[in-house]
Amino acid sequence: MARRKQARLTDVKDIRSILRLTYEQGLSVRAISERLKISKTTISTYLLRAREAGLTGWPLPPGLDDDGILQRRLFHRRGRPPQDMHEPDWGKIASELKRKGVTLTLLWQEYRERHPNGYGYTWFCERFAAFEQRANATFRNRHTAGAAMQTDYAGQTVPVIDPVTGEIRLAQIFVAVLPASLYTFAYASFTQRLPDWIEGQQRALGFFGGVTKAIVCDNLKAGVAKPLWFEPTINATFAAFAEHYDTTILPTRPKRPKDKAKVEGSVLIVERWILARLRNDRFFSLVDLNVRISQLLDDLNSRPMRRVGKSRRQLFEEIEQDALAPLPATPFEYSEWKSAKVHPDYHVEVDKAFYSVPHRLIGRKVNVRLTSRIVEIFHDHQRVASHRRTSQRGGHVTVNEHMPKTHQHYANTTPASLIKQAAKIGRNAAILIERLMRDRPHPQQGYRAAQGVLSLARRYGPERLEAACDRALTINALSYSSVSTILKSGLDQTPPGVEPVKPTPVHGNIRGSSYYQ
Repeated sequence: MARRKQARLTDVKDIRSILRLTYEQGLSVRAISERLKISKTTISTYLLRAREAGLTGWPLPPGLDDDGILQRRLFHRRGRPPQDMHEPDWGKIASELKRKGVTLTLLWQEYRERHPNGYGYTWFCERFAAFEQRANATFRNRHTAGAAMQTDYAGQTVPVIDPVTGEIRLAQIFVAVLPASLYTFAYASFTQRLPDWIEGQQRALGFFGGVTKAIVCDNLKAGVAKPLWFEPTINATFAAFAEHYDTTILPTRPKRPKDKAKVEGSVLIVERWILARLRNDRFFSLVDLNVRISQLLDDLNSRPMRRVGKSRRQLFEEIEQDALAPLPATPFEYSEWKSAKVHPDYHVEVDKAFYSVPHRLIGRKVNVRLTSRIVEIFHDHQRVASHRRTSQRGGHVTVNEHMPKTHQHYANTTPASLIKQAAKIGRNAAILIERLMRDRPHPQQGYRAAQGVLSLARRYGPERLEAACDRALTINALSYSSVSTILKSGLDQTPPGVEPVKPTPVHGNIRGSSYYQ
């Protein structure tokens, strides 16, 4: 196989020959290639560069006799400025690039409006890329302002001493950061459970004074049910929190710290610049600890960052503060969600108390939302009941409309109301009604009997009923049937000692009066 000839290297003299043969002798590219033994592509390239440089004739213009000058004229990169050209403030360019909708093309166009003879777009981008490589990691990852808030807990804890018992509890340190400006927040709580987790997120948004489009958080079990990357499932309370603040929750993958690299770095900074300074301090309450953390946090956010030349607070105020959505008009009210089954008595048990729902839902499963004040019950995403939360253990909270019609008749009945109604008939009637309810394990068991006794006044009149109650109390016959029998037989109209006493029949099981002597 014949070896392919290696193309020879060209120099400035060859370029001069190409220009002379083209413009003076009028030879074609093919003819010049055959004469100089240079490829047609190379010759075409040199001619194109000559035309772009304005060299379209022979002899060359004065001043191009020097090979170096001719070479610079032909091979000058378009857009490359002279060394003394004004260079942009690349730090400011990087900061502006974090603003919503701002692109490098827009910034270059604005730059050229101020400096018409400045850098070309390609050279502008190359110089900016070189700056990013030299700069702090803050500018290597272009986090858009207001796009996300990253949150996590620090690995270190701070001991808090109970001033009464001397017990030591370890406070957990919640950390949040805005990646574009690295503006940082920290807060101490006793646990990482859901209430403290939600409070940390809420306090962070309040500290920043606005809401980001998303919250990138750790896959904490308290707030994330299934930490799937593509379809994560978050706790219902955490979902309600996100809905209240109109933001999106983006849990990270397990064991993937790079998913929230900025807060991982901020956690290290908080541990070194805040927690390390607290190592010799003693705290007797969370309030004292958080006051001290707030003071050191202010110092951290005000400290200029190396290679950036600005503090976290300055960057936040310049590029990120206006990009945050406003906070809701009302703060988020913490609530928990539970599922429950409706009991046969149309009540659900929630936190050792019972709350009514419409009786048609007996046996159905419902969702319950609990706040510190309210208990709301939902079925098929519709709220079916709302009650004020009771602190009475085992107490019942019932709405009349939730009862069947047969139960509503007794809904507003109480022992006091029945006794008050009986007192209008007479003293004996009131005493009898009170005894009916007092002698039973539960007063409610005497409601029906008491109402039955009071209903006899409509048939026999209040005077006769009062007399019948007097006789029933005398003979200790405390029941509805006894009072009804007295009225039917007319014994209420006969003094107790008048009617003849029937003799006691002889029977083997009756001991007789002599047995008790």
